[in-house]
Amino acid sequence: MDSTTRALIDAYLEKAERKLAVAKKLAATGDHEDAVSRAYYAAFHAAQALLLAEGQRAETHRGLLTLFALLLVKPGKIDARFGKFLANLKDDREASDDETFSFVDQAQAQNAIEEAQAFLDEARRLLSPPGTL
Repeated sequence: MDSTTRALIDAYLEKAERKLAVAKKLAATGDHEDAVSRAYYAAFHAAQALLLAEGQRAETHRGLLTLFALLLVKPGKIDARFGKFLANLKDDREASDDETFSFVDQAQAQNAIEEAQAFLDEARRLLSPPGTL
């Protein structure tokens, strides 16, 4: 892996960390819908880092799920539960962002944050030391 790719992977992971930190702050203030949205984006950016390590980059959210499944889950490079986490977080984010009468409670927000944290932890594990994926 060249230094430019590694720098971009690190930037995605740092952005994921920032999104997760914001999700936790939002949940703490009772803004559960936006906490779910930020939790999804934490996982989204971590997934982009993993795909980049495979030489790919998704252009859409649906494309991210597809590439993630094809390049990482199907060949067994990552446990299938992380594919499910990503898909569930995406669905929850869409509902909380797009539906007028969506309701997200504290437990749902906490679950989203926990899934995003587990996803990010696994991405970091797979990407460290550099080039191990």
